[in-house]
Amino acid sequence: MKKVLIILSALILASSVFAADSDLAQKAKAEGQVSYYANMTAIQPIMDMFNEKTGLKGKYTRISTSKFLPTVLTEFQAGKLMADVLQAPLPVMQMLKAKGVLAPYTSPSAANYPTWTREDDQIQAFGIEYVGLIYNKELVQPGDVPKRYEDLTDPKWKNKIVMANPGAHATTISWLVGLKENVFKSEAEWMQFLKGLAANRPMLVKSFGPTPAPVESGEKHIAISMPKYIITKAPAPLDWARVEQPLMGTPRGMAISASAKNPNAAKLFMDFWLTKEAMAKLSTEVGEYVLAPDVFPPIDGMDKAKVIPIRTLSDEEISSYGDMFKKIFELP
Repeated sequence: MKKVLIILSALILASSVFAADSDLAQKAKAEGQVSYYANMTAIQPIMDMFNEKTGLKGKYTRISTSKFLPTVLTEFQAGKLMADVLQAPLPVMQMLKAKGVLAPYTSPSAANYPTWTREDDQIQAFGIEYVGLIYNKELVQPGDVPKRYEDLTDPKWKNKIVMANPGAHATTISWLVGLKENVFKSEAEWMQFLKGLAANRPMLVKSFGPTPAPVESGEKHIAISMPKYIITKAPAPLDWARVEQPLMGTPRGMAISASAKNPNAAKLFMDFWLTKEAMAKLSTEVGEYVLAPDVFPPIDGMDKAKVIPIRTLSDEEISSYGDMFKKIFELP
């Protein structure tokens, strides 16, 4: 009961922070709407909650990660960017910042977020695009579930793994480099892992999105993928490997557009998005790993997992490591 009261108190406090600036709310209401560009999927329930609470019309446009930067830059440079608020992986947001697309704003709703998420006066990190190992629990026996990333090199997994293309998918490239920098003790051990994984001939797909399907169907047994699919693909027989090492991923960032047509509504939307109430919905219904304190996706054991952000790689690093992985995985 005490734990429930603490959570309710936190939600009430978060809501009060969001509603406290009545002047901002009135200015936002006068604008009437807010447009949100995001690379995330399945977030309409949060948009609906925002609309209901504020009386504003929030419009969500989903743009894939690969198309996000060129789409936003083309619109911005033509003076036709319709987005008031933008959300994408942190490296993409940083590129937009460098091009002058973003405006400064520090939301009071983020006051209790980890310090590192609030160090940029334009971009607020609110989650981590966490990557792990998901598997078909009807096909993989409990004793065979990987306990370490190195277990993926076991020959028993040959032709039974699916992953995003390590030669082209930027997040997978960053994740593999993250293993080198945060998990393996030496470059030699990392290279041994890469070669062992490649030797097992994983099925390669374009992004994380297609990775769960072959595991659901039983065509493959395990995927280097996102644990959130355990929720979004339910009741598929998916579970995640509780490896001894940390889960890693690219931080998700958001910011207000420098050319926002509804700047006050944009601030109000950002304040709402960062509340525990909104983040709890994102975590519960979409399975996202968010950075609001004490909010975790309802995936068994995820509240005890160590989830860390990986370093943002430069374009040159992405290209260089991508070429390296193409050779290791014998890709064209």
